[in-house]
Amino acid sequence: MKNEYELDKMEGKRNPYARKLKRQITIRLSIDVIDYFKELAVETGIPYQLLIDLYLSECTASRRRPSLEWNSTA
Repeated sequence: MKNEYELDKMEGKRNPYARKLKRQITIRLSIDVIDYFKELAVETGIPYQLLIDLYLSECTASRRRPSLEWNSTA
């Protein structure tokens, strides 16, 4: 192993698939949802955004759908 590397001479290549792995978006979440995942992050040591992503990925894999009940005002 070298003591020093000449990084300016090294040619680095970007991963062409990295952009397809995740996409940054803006999403509005309830404060209680964010607080829940932040508490879970402290307990597990996993960043809360990753926990949300893991949960949503699990929902996607199992084709889980939210249960919706609409109140009719008519």
